[in-house]
Amino acid sequence: MSYQVFTRNWWKLNPEWPGGIEPDGGATKHKLQKVATEREARAICADWNMTHRPGKLSRKAEYEEL
Repeated sequence: MSYQVFTRNWWKLNPEWPGGIEPDGGATKHKLQKVATEREARAICADWNMTHRPGKLSRKAEYEEL
């Protein structure tokens, strides 16, 4: 089993929505690294999220099983 670690924005700009942003469930995933274990994937996500500000669009690292 392997895991893909990636980043993506949780929101997208839309002036029609309150606060000017709306949920973006179909956001593009930007691949960071493929790893063999879930433990590695969690560690990479935790490190990335601690060292990068999410910003207005809430960009965060996540992972998924391949």
